[in-house]
Amino acid sequence: MNTIAEHIADFLKEYPPFDNLTFQELFNIATNIRVINLEKHAVLFQNNDVLHDSFYVVSSGIINLTTIADAEETIINKCHEGDIFGLRPFFAKNNYMMTAKAREESIVYAIPIAVFRPFVANNSDVLNFLLESFAINSRHTKDNVNSTNKLVTDNGFYSDTQSELQYIQSLSYNNAPLTTTADKIVKDVAILMTDSMVDNIVVCENNNPIGILTDADLSSKIATGRYPITETIDKIMSSPVVTVIENVSLAEAQLLMLKHNVTHLCVTKDGTNKSAVRGIISEHDLIVAQASNPGVLIKEIKRSQLPKDLKQIRDRLSDLIQNSIQKNIAISHICNIANEINLALIKRAVELTILDLGSPPARFAWLSIGSQGRKEQLLLTDQDSILIFEDVTPEKYREVKDYFLRLAKRTTSLLEKVGYEFCPNGHMASNMLWCKSLTDWIKQYNSWMNTPGENSNDLSSIFFDYEIVFGEPKIEEAVENVIFKNAINNPLFFDFLGNEALKKNSALSFFKKFILEEEGPHKMKFDIKTRALMPLIDSARLLILSSNIKGINNTYLRFKQLAISDSKNAEIYLSCAEAFLTLLKFRTVEGLKNDDSGQYINIKELTKTDKEKLKNALAPMRDLEELIKSKFQLTQFS
Repeated sequence: MNTIAEHIADFLKEYPPFDNLTFQELFNIATNIRVINLEKHAVLFQNNDVLHDSFYVVSSGIINLTTIADAEETIINKCHEGDIFGLRPFFAKNNYMMTAKAREESIVYAIPIAVFRPFVANNSDVLNFLLESFAINSRHTKDNVNSTNKLVTDNGFYSDTQSELQYIQSLSYNNAPLTTTADKIVKDVAILMTDSMVDNIVVCENNNPIGILTDADLSSKIATGRYPITETIDKIMSSPVVTVIENVSLAEAQLLMLKHNVTHLCVTKDGTNKSAVRGIISEHDLIVAQASNPGVLIKEIKRSQLPKDLKQIRDRLSDLIQNSIQKNIAISHICNIANEINLALIKRAVELTILDLGSPPARFAWLSIGSQGRKEQLLLTDQDSILIFEDVTPEKYREVKDYFLRLAKRTTSLLEKVGYEFCPNGHMASNMLWCKSLTDWIKQYNSWMNTPGENSNDLSSIFFDYEIVFGEPKIEEAVENVIFKNAINNPLFFDFLGNEALKKNSALSFFKKFILEEEGPHKMKFDIKTRALMPLIDSARLLILSSNIKGINNTYLRFKQLAISDSKNAEIYLSCAEAFLTLLKFRTVEGLKNDDSGQYINIKELTKTDKEKLKNALAPMRDLEELIKSKFQLTQFS
């Protein structure tokens, strides 16, 4: 027996997915493996290289997977003993999207795709592991998961939720495929395909698919002379076809193409070849779908030079959100993805403006506030932001502020072209009130929090929901420190916030009927933002600030954290957390349907089930209201 192959097989059987194979199968694979010795810093493949015919397993040493963005090389992951990487040739046709470089002297096993593919196709456990490895970022090795819970993948860097979205995202495909019957002549069908500029045609009988003819069939069977061009296509078509149901996911399509070694899938009404043809999915469609995943969108944002480029990406995000909701992906996951892309868009807008204006004269921080600051902006609502620049000498102050006002005005105008409308209340960095030095901002927060009644006209609670988009993190930390310092033993401030949280109009009447708008353009509609979402948002902010819990600005996560820190009222907080997600989904669906902010819902258009679901989401508010009244002395501003 080949002792080297035996040694490799013994090594592989310790790690998934190889532990799903027999030793004989592993031995057969091992006899075809190439052992590659890499010196320190040696490159195995790099970004944009043509795909290899193999994938890789680390035998010893460490392989760094890196990517380059904005001329900066970033380590995406470190592959240790038993880790698999370089899976792209299994699932994609485009070039590598990162670089594999030896961190130290290393040995890797190169496993040929052609040798391993039969074991993948015939073993669902192996197939699922590789597909999950490529698409989900859920790492499984001998030592289970690593400290960062990221998969060693050559797919680019995506958080778990981003990749989960890609894994089950829907596909766009040709829903009006070219069809023909089995008795047609090859020459005539080839002319029809050429005239229609397609590379495939579905062969049907009574509109049910019985085969498919592709350019590959014409090349291998007609161009080679195996069959005459006067033959009927039933002699050269590929049959039977691999069929799928409508709304198939990217991962499912990848899996089936890999399993059956085909390049096209036929979409039918019920997913079988016994029902009518509805579309055709090609390998190209999979590549296009991969190009629309969150990681790729962020890379495109970083390369964008014009507002129209950013607008196209934001439009694709809307499609991504809509498809995700249709696939019933958790709204909290969708929020995470949308937030990353929204932040990347805003950051790029700031960067492009700086490229025009020149380097800033001082360090600064651009903070998103409101729904952007809470990581809850799924729809194209208005933009909210503030700009804080470091303290400078008095003689430089005017010049520095003028620069940052120009920066802010250009940036907000650029974002308006992308689709983020100007804030009607002027809560934007382009407003000179909200573009100032750190000392001025500290004075502003001190004034708001210590004398709230005197400043109620310009005190908006959204200034307490913030996230840094661009600039110096220490400036954001300074603002956070001021807020939480002022929050300690400050009943007047919480009296103000508490009354703000409870003064919103009720959502349901005494008889549990939805309270609808009585006049105006939205007459007889339900204001889900003001009557349902805002009370939860305001309450979560009030409770998290009073509990002195830093670093959590998202409403859902605020309630989850409150449930941990205040176990006595955990049930109320958890109910509010789930209610918030339900209400946010209702608003998002409404906004996507009507291409607006989704604030007003036509209750008449809801199904009975949805009406009950909406009412159930409003149920925890009464308990939350009573909890706030018991925790705070709401007197002066009542």
